[in-house]
Amino acid sequence: MIYPWQSGDWERLQQLRSHWPHALLLHGQAGIGKLEFAQHLAKGLLCESPQADGQPCGTCPACHWFAQGNHPDYRVVVPEALASLVGPSGGDDDAKADKGDGEEGKKTRTPSKEIRIEQVRALLDFTSVGSHRGGSRVVVLYPAEALNVAAANALLKTLEEPPASVVFVLVSARIDRLLPTIISRCRQWPMGTPSPQQAQTWLAQQGVADPAGLLAEAGGAPLAALALASDENRTLRDWTLAQLAAGPNCDAFACGETLQKLPVPLVLGWLQRWAYDLLAERTAGRPRYYPQAADALSHCAGKVDAPALARYLKTVTRQRAVENHPLNARLVFEELFLGYREMFA
Repeated sequence: MIYPWQSGDWERLQQLRSHWPHALLLHGQAGIGKLEFAQHLAKGLLCESPQADGQPCGTCPACHWFAQGNHPDYRVVVPEALASLVGPSGGDDDAKADKGDGEEGKKTRTPSKEIRIEQVRALLDFTSVGSHRGGSRVVVLYPAEALNVAAANALLKTLEEPPASVVFVLVSARIDRLLPTIISRCRQWPMGTPSPQQAQTWLAQQGVADPAGLLAEAGGAPLAALALASDENRTLRDWTLAQLAAGPNCDAFACGETLQKLPVPLVLGWLQRWAYDLLAERTAGRPRYYPQAADALSHCAGKVDAPALARYLKTVTRQRAVENHPLNARLVFEELFLGYREMFA
C-alpha cells in the first residue's frame, strides 16, 4: 500500500517506467512512509499483471509470493535491529541470512544497527543469476545511511557495473550521510511531506486523539506522530517536559535517576526539540514541536541567556552524534540537564 500523501509521487514516478533507472534513491523526512512506498514499488515492478498506473494487481502469482514474503526475485536488506520491519526477504535460506548470523549469534550479541558488508556480498549471488520469472529482480536497502564503510564500498562496485534487469531501491532519511559516489549513481527521488491538514486528517482516521499536537512534536511526519500516540513512555516524556519547564529549578539529578533506563536517543530527542523551541520562541515567538507548552517555553525563553542557549544546542547535537554508543545513560542525562539548568545562571 501507499499512503494518501504519496499518490502524487507514485504518479510522477511511473513516467520512468519506459526507461527505469538501475538504482533509485528515495529520500525525505523520517516518518513519512518511504519504506512502505519502496516495498509497494517493488511489488509493482515484480507484478506480472500490473494495472495501468503501475499498481500491483494483487492477484497474480508474483503478488501472492510477495505478500507471503517469498518472492524469488526480491530481496530487502536492513540492519539486523530493523529486521522486524520488513519480515522475510523472499528467496532461499542463504539469501534470508542477510539479516543475521543465525539464532546462536543473536543470543550472544546485540543486533547490529548497520548494514554490514556480508549482507551486501550476499546480494552478489542473487544478482549474478537470472530472474526466476523472466522479469526484473528488485533489491530494497533501508535505511541506506546505515551502510557501514565496507558495505558502502561493496555496493558502489555493484552500482558502477549494474547487473542486467536488477533494480536497486535505496531508501534514506539522511542523504547527507551517503557516499557522494553512491548518490551520483542513483536517480534521486525526493519524497514529499504531507500538508498538516492532510496528515491530521489521516491521523484522526487512525483514532489519534490529538493529531495536531502529536504531528507538531513529530516535525510534521504522520507515521512518527502515530508512533508517539502509542508510546509507552509518554508519561515520562510529560514529566521530563515539566522539569524543563521549571528552567533554573530543573532537578538534573532526579532526571538522571528517573530516565536512566530509557534509550539515550529518545531522551536526547526530547531535549533537542525543547531547546529548538526555546530558540524558536526567542526568534519567531512561536514554538514548533511543543505548541501545547507555549506559555512555559515563553517564560523560559525570557530568562535564558542567548549565547548559552546556542552553546547548549551544540552540546546536545554533539551528543546525538554518539547516542548509539554504549554510554552510561544516567551520567549522560545528569550532565545534559545540569547544562540546561546552567543556561539560566
